[in-house]
Amino acid sequence: MFDISKVKTPCYVVDEAKLLKNLTILDNVMEKTGCKILLAQKAFSMYSTYPMISQHLKGTTASGLYEAKLGREEFDGEVHVYSPAYTEKDMNELVQICDHIVFNSPKQWQKFKGIVEKSGRKISCGIRCNPEYSEIETDIYNPCFKNSRLGTTLDNFDDSLIDGIDGLHFHTMCEQGSDVLKRTIPHIEEKFGKYLYNMKWINLGGGHHITRDDYDLDTLIECVNYLHDKYGVQVYLEPGEAVALNAGYLVSEVIDTAKNGMDLAILDASAACHMPDVLEMPYRPNIIGSGQADEKAYTYRLGGPTCLAGDIIGDYSFDEPLKEGDRLVFCDMAIYSMCKNNTFNGMPLPSIYLQKLDGELELIKEFGYDDFKMRL
Repeated sequence: MFDISKVKTPCYVVDEAKLLKNLTILDNVMEKTGCKILLAQKAFSMYSTYPMISQHLKGTTASGLYEAKLGREEFDGEVHVYSPAYTEKDMNELVQICDHIVFNSPKQWQKFKGIVEKSGRKISCGIRCNPEYSEIETDIYNPCFKNSRLGTTLDNFDDSLIDGIDGLHFHTMCEQGSDVLKRTIPHIEEKFGKYLYNMKWINLGGGHHITRDDYDLDTLIECVNYLHDKYGVQVYLEPGEAVALNAGYLVSEVIDTAKNGMDLAILDASAACHMPDVLEMPYRPNIIGSGQADEKAYTYRLGGPTCLAGDIIGDYSFDEPLKEGDRLVFCDMAIYSMCKNNTFNGMPLPSIYLQKLDGELELIKEFGYDDFKMRL
């Protein structure tokens, strides 16, 4: 563990050794299946780590033009992109950057097919399909919930418009195990299996919690090999969280304590600004040395310094009373939090550190007033 007294707060710290541990697991999956695993940059785009990650993964996937440009500039590998809809302006740039472009519907493919063909580059194109099956319980993260705009259902899959398409893309999962994938594949086959025989690849999207301690790797390997052997397709996986799962921290400092029916602590880190998934999912990050409410002797409700009444991180208990200047370390803060943070209320963005393999703590980036001002 790094020395928390040596960092400026609030800050994110990414542990290179834990990244490498995750990458080694992903390497093993690729070795046993021949699948290609990509980094989903929407979850983790700390490009100072790309030289290491690119030694293991086969490329990056993007949700739009800027992520695609980052993947091309900083990562040595394939560049994939998917968006629910593209503009002509962006497509003219994407065809000069990307190796794979996934369209949301055959209609979108027909709209941009001419630009792809005139690009002078060999681009593999696909259609995102919605098998209308998912086990995600929170609708905001469920790409297959009722009336979803993400992907094409079988009823809307006009196969007369897919000439030139090389692959089908399915994204149905969120932080789930391989048992969910195994139950999902029959639904994919029922709806779209007949088209897979004519495809070069299938992309199973993200949401695979491959590097979680209790993840069943054997079932994942079985699923990937099954699809490869039955349909003769190259299988792609594009996890984001699995790459940097449990590889990062958010260090925050107590700046005041108060009492209103219970003990309160105000931190220099904000749920709304620095860990928005805490409010969106909702999600309760672990704090090193803490317990659930009332588990330890002193329970506090932790909140951020913004004006948002709901800027509450959660209720945590500690062995000793919290006091101004105490530092708290939130776990699993590398994925999504770093990509989704914001400057609401003029809150400073956290600094970013990298703990190197040799234990050295390197300041990668720090932010100031200009970073807030330039966004407005």
